Amino acid sequence: MLARSGYLLGRDDDYVSGLERAHHAHLDAGDAPRAVRCAFWIGHNMLFRGQPARARGWFGRAQRLLDQAGQDCVERGYLLIPTWLEQMGRGDWEAGHATAVEAAEIGDRFGDMDLVSLARDDQGRALLKQGRGEEGLRLVDEALVVADAGELSPIVTGIVYCNTIAFCRDAYELSHAREWTEALTSWCRRQPEMVAHNGLCLVHRAEIMQLRGAWGDALEEAQRGAERYTSGVLNQLAVGKALYRQGEVYRLPGDLGAAEAAYREASRCGCEPQPGLALLRLAQGERDAAAAAIRRVVSETLEPLKRAALLPAYVEIMLAANEVEAARSACRQLEEVAERHGSEALEAMSAQARGAVALAEGDGRTALVALRGAWLAWQELGAPYEAARARVLMGLACRLEGDADSATLEFEAARATFGQLGAAPDLAELDSVTRGGAHGETQGLTARELEVLRLVAAGRSNREVAEELVISEHTVARHLQNIFTKLGVSSRTAASAFAFEHHLV
Repeated sequence: MLARSGYLLGRDDDYVSGLERAHHAHLDAGDAPRAVRCAFWIGHNMLFRGQPARARGWFGRAQRLLDQAGQDCVERGYLLIPTWLEQMGRGDWEAGHATAVEAAEIGDRFGDMDLVSLARDDQGRALLKQGRGEEGLRLVDEALVVADAGELSPIVTGIVYCNTIAFCRDAYELSHAREWTEALTSWCRRQPEMVAHNGLCLVHRAEIMQLRGAWGDALEEAQRGAERYTSGVLNQLAVGKALYRQGEVYRLPGDLGAAEAAYREASRCGCEPQPGLALLRLAQGERDAAAAAIRRVVSETLEPLKRAALLPAYVEIMLAANEVEAARSACRQLEEVAERHGSEALEAMSAQARGAVALAEGDGRTALVALRGAWLAWQELGAPYEAARARVLMGLACRLEGDADSATLEFEAARATFGQLGAAPDLAELDSVTRGGAHGETQGLTARELEVLRLVAAGRSNREVAEELVISEHTVARHLQNIFTKLGVSSRTAASAFAFEHHLV
């Protein structure tokens, strides 16, 4: 009980010290299973404190004691936990799932709900990673119902809450993550002196608040997570995430200096500050730096769901750098992940990326179909900022299709949302887009269309333009048709003359 109190107060040294004393007391009393239980939890704490050698030592000691005792006991199931963590850690989700199933069966046999819930929770995680979302969600939701009902010990309750929310978030099951974050918040509030899980709780809350557009509240929760709850192994893991979240909610309203400072602090705490830092560089006009950063982190991120978190930013930055083929490739990758895992958020991300690429290629009709699907999904998820960004792209696609009235309606709706949120950079970009579309120096041409026009005016053929820009001849022809429509001309010669007359080349 002393050890458990130390854990919940975030005092890990007291937690381990108490467990060590209990471990030796149980050995002296000849109670090997209880001594093994203490050894397991010591190893578990060491593992998450980044001390794998000590962790393996305690797990090995526990296994030796069990083997010597020769008893059939529930602790054999607990000692399967390091095995499935190692299996899942290297991406062997099938083996990890099988080990967790075995542990759950042992827990069921001995009536140990702590072990059963931990095992079923990680079974759900493995299924989610394998793209078996419905089965996985059923298991993680069941584990959380048990935790919510107060049927688990305090430490396991906190672990199940935090793990499950992370599993749902990592699988982009945002509605589940939101609901269980609210339950975790309620549990933490009922125990105001508890420290152990509050840091992660605040990070989860900040993520949900940012998604909902409550950026001020999100910043407050992220700051509390980074400043107030720093003791205890779980809170220490959360500090970097809290700092990264601060960077995000500084960047979106345009406080770029504060965002950069937060990203740097997150990196110092061991949290990868991407894709936020790359998007910050893009907002600062440093396209080459943004492209280099996002290429680097995407190239070294192989796990599909983790990669999916980076790909929308990759698409945005590549399009800004006029690297349409790279954006198209990333879009295909995102579509594959969305098709396999099927969450509404992944589908929205994929559709928005697909629409943005189609828009860059001058295919307004295809862009509109994809972007409208993305907008509806973001609306359903209660994500106003993402929905407004989709509407800006829809407006550009409408304008590309010659529907100026619909374009204006989309731009006005997006402007109202950006204004409510305080998204100053997006408002400035929207003003630039709408001015350029009406009477700006570019005559409403996109960056890619300007490139095509300049090459055509220089006497290049469609094939030569395609080779120069690394796009297909079909795409060049579509860009030319859009250019003719926007400039009110009907031939390459007339378009070239217009370009020279209006200083577009």
